[in-house]
Amino acid sequence: MSLSGFLLRGGLVLAALGALLASPARAQSDEPGCRPEMASYRLPIQRAALAKDEVRLTFIGHATFVIETPGGVKAATDYNDYVRPPGIPDIATMNKAHSTHYSNRPDPGIKQLLRGWDPAGAGPARHDVTLGDMRVRNVPTNIRSYSGSTDFDGNSMFVFEIGDLCIAHLGHLHHPLEPGHLRALGRVDIVLFPVDGSYTLDQEGMLDVLKSLQAKVMIPMHFFGGGTLNRFLARSQDLWPIERRDSPEIVLSKATLPAKPTIIVLPGH
Repeated sequence: MSLSGFLLRGGLVLAALGALLASPARAQSDEPGCRPEMASYRLPIQRAALAKDEVRLTFIGHATFVIETPGGVKAATDYNDYVRPPGIPDIATMNKAHSTHYSNRPDPGIKQLLRGWDPAGAGPARHDVTLGDMRVRNVPTNIRSYSGSTDFDGNSMFVFEIGDLCIAHLGHLHHPLEPGHLRALGRVDIVLFPVDGSYTLDQEGMLDVLKSLQAKVMIPMHFFGGGTLNRFLARSQDLWPIERRDSPEIVLSKATLPAKPTIIVLPGH
């Protein structure tokens, strides 16, 4: 190889390496195992229309789901700059516990951007909005601050009401639920809950939360690899049936909910 050819090849290699290191996909999060690469999932081009009593849930990854109504309204949970759903959601909820749960640059096309905390620090966030056939409201919770103290009303559980279904996303829940939280949540048919057991509530505490909610469908999220998820499932197997699905999408209706509470595991991306 000539000297000029050698230099040209070396330059290309260095350029490629520089592009890789500079890519936003290499950004680091303050939670382990949560990287922008998780947002690689693309929705199918052709998807069946939802019946009037159905809801489609898609697990994008980490704590982000897309919730879709029969009327075409889409909400993204814990919308952030690392794990992004495809397209622009109509509604986006956020929590501030870590940067993988909120966005500093949300898409301006989002119609309703709901922060689970009051940015002014004046008290709990209060949301109760209806867009098309979806109602979204929040139930404030406390979180641990970086100093180890309690950040009162620093996050929220978000409740999505579509037709006869009630879906609760527990967000970055750090503590057991008190009677007041349970009253505010109301009847929950589907619960999306974190299982990491360290950054959020410990796994035994989360089991108690699930027992108190008695939701018919329980979908785990916020797990860092299969080991964490499997530890939680091992603790749960004597309490509820466990179903593992091959698709990150699931369509549910009041009529198709299981007869007894069931954990349904969706593959993350």
